[in-house]
Amino acid sequence: MRPWGGCGSSAILLSPTIIGYRPLTLDFGFSSVLNVSMKLFSLQCAWCNRKIYRRRGRINEALKFGWRSFCSNSCIAKSHNKQTTLTCSRPGCNKLFKRTPAEIKKVKFSYCSHLCAVIVGNSKRQKKIRICANHGCKNQFIGDRKYCSPGCIPIQKIKCNKKFILSEIRSFEKKHGRIPFKREFHHNKAARLRFGSWNNAIKAAGFHPNPVMFADKFVSKDGHKCDSLAERIIDDWLFSKDIKHERNILYPGDQGLKVDFKIRNYWVEFFGLSGEHIKYDRLKRKKFRLAKKFNLTLVRIYPNDLFPKSKLVEKFAYLLK
Repeated sequence: MRPWGGCGSSAILLSPTIIGYRPLTLDFGFSSVLNVSMKLFSLQCAWCNRKIYRRRGRINEALKFGWRSFCSNSCIAKSHNKQTTLTCSRPGCNKLFKRTPAEIKKVKFSYCSHLCAVIVGNSKRQKKIRICANHGCKNQFIGDRKYCSPGCIPIQKIKCNKKFILSEIRSFEKKHGRIPFKREFHHNKAARLRFGSWNNAIKAAGFHPNPVMFADKFVSKDGHKCDSLAERIIDDWLFSKDIKHERNILYPGDQGLKVDFKIRNYWVEFFGLSGEHIKYDRLKRKKFRLAKKFNLTLVRIYPNDLFPKSKLVEKFAYLLK
């Protein structure tokens, strides 16, 4: 029986596999038949010891050059990886991990994570023993605290008591001629704790609380009507510095918009509700556009320029020269 079938330009050759033969089709372009028989020999993968088959020529070549034989690309990649499997040195962890030979040489102990290394390091670090600062206790403890327990913390005399807060409010009123705003009073939190609210503290001092900004009209020392207490503060400051100024002057262009103060060629605006109301911010941007259109020098003043510390000297430095 012939080991091939058919005739013509194609011939079926039989090639040996692991067991027996398998057919191979070769196209020679002419009517001839070639009988080729290749015998395979078995050997083991150099990594996983799996049984593989190679021709005698390839086996001899590998032996000549000292090459290793592998069953797959995966085993080749694993053979190039020189990492060693280690066990975490922290007692109680025993987690397996891998490290390269260079990493193993650098350290005496190997840990699977930074956390394990920190735990071991902290356990070996000598902790400083502290003595409780309470003279009647003298207990020893470990930590960054001054006292061993909350019970050892002495009850200190409260500085911001009701009497002190009322005295501060009255002193401010005597010095400035008005009661302080909550944001410019340094002890407003203590006042709320002692009296229940800021307005209650003002009433206890014998004064009426400040009205909501722009909710009432105020008259400055020079007789100008102001829309808020903050505007009156600005007006009184200008009056005290003998700086001539005008109130509620119309912007050019007949827009129906008025500026708070006009000093020579300077247009001064106090934006007390900036960032709090959409319509107010829209009006503010409209004034910016008018100032740019008519080339006006616009001086902008915000609440943080008045409270808790007045910055009017810096704002109007050009007028004080």
